Amino acid sequence: MNFPLGVGIIGCGNISTTYLELAPLFNTIKILAVADIVFETAAKRAKEYDVLAQSVDELLQNPKIDIIVNLTIPEAHFEVTRDIIRAGKHVYSEKPFVLSLEQGEVLQDLSAAAKKIICSAPDTFLGGTHQQARHLLDAGKVGRITSGTCHLMSAGMENWHPNPDFFFRSGGGPVLDMAPYYIANLINLVGPVIRVSALANTPQKQRTIGSGPREGEKVPVSTPTTVHAILEFANGALITLATSWDVKAHTHSHMELYGTGGSLFLPDPNFFGGDLSMADASGNIRKTALWDHPFTPANQQHDEGMLANYRTAGLADMAQAIVENRMPRCSLDTSLHGVDIMFSILKSAEIGRSVNVSTTCKQPEPLGPDAARTLLD
Repeated sequence: MNFPLGVGIIGCGNISTTYLELAPLFNTIKILAVADIVFETAAKRAKEYDVLAQSVDELLQNPKIDIIVNLTIPEAHFEVTRDIIRAGKHVYSEKPFVLSLEQGEVLQDLSAAAKKIICSAPDTFLGGTHQQARHLLDAGKVGRITSGTCHLMSAGMENWHPNPDFFFRSGGGPVLDMAPYYIANLINLVGPVIRVSALANTPQKQRTIGSGPREGEKVPVSTPTTVHAILEFANGALITLATSWDVKAHTHSHMELYGTGGSLFLPDPNFFGGDLSMADASGNIRKTALWDHPFTPANQQHDEGMLANYRTAGLADMAQAIVENRMPRCSLDTSLHGVDIMFSILKSAEIGRSVNVSTTCKQPEPLGPDAARTLLD
């Protein structure tokens, strides 16, 4: 098997444009075809990016496709990934790749039997700033991490998304939609989680769409939209994870980690770069000079300004791992542990007591500057 590996996409919604725009940055993958349950949607996306439009069945049987990216809605992730494995293809799924630990274990067994790889987003923890933080932690610059805080809070997805319904039903909510970025980075930085405790509520029973052709339409809410959790890590650290789509404004930072010899202050793990600061044992905080990592520079304009976005890095690393016969950094074990953490949080909030996390994983291998450059075209 030689690079680039052929890639197909099932699901041509908003997120597909990110993959189609950024995949050409990488030398290990090439998107050849797209499919959607609505063929006209696939045809439109294919025309925009000069790739082949196929039916789902045609894509599953395409002999030029090695990996299929599952970009369907969360409720369909399990069935679509199962069908891809049965068709003899590797899978890279958007998050969350399943909606229960049991589904994940079924796919784990299918993957092993078929000798096909399943990986899952998010891959933002591979970003240059987050990998620099990992390097500092591995070097013992702030000692052992003992605690920390994470905040992902906003007024809600309905303010910008033209069809936000799925955000507010089973498979959505801030824990399953946005917390994966934070949890994946925490696993990258601190390691696996052994226990969680959480509380949740749903202050708004319906949401009003704020943009697009459905502006003003009401959307019912059937999943918690504010969930606060404490994660206990295998190394003993206790880290607070505050998630909410009911906050108009706040001044909390995205992620702070406190160690026995100092502290780290990290940028939004939803993106690949940003500022990094560190405090020494005396409590003096200084901005850290960013290292020369190819996934650090800002490369995309967003509402917040220019930000670093190198999504598909995890897919590119997966392709390289398949050829090199090594563990991909967005591995099934890591993704399944992340899913287990999220559903343990939701279960804890539902039953009102702490929940032990039944899975574990190893920290992903670091992706330093030289290793990252091997992925780039």
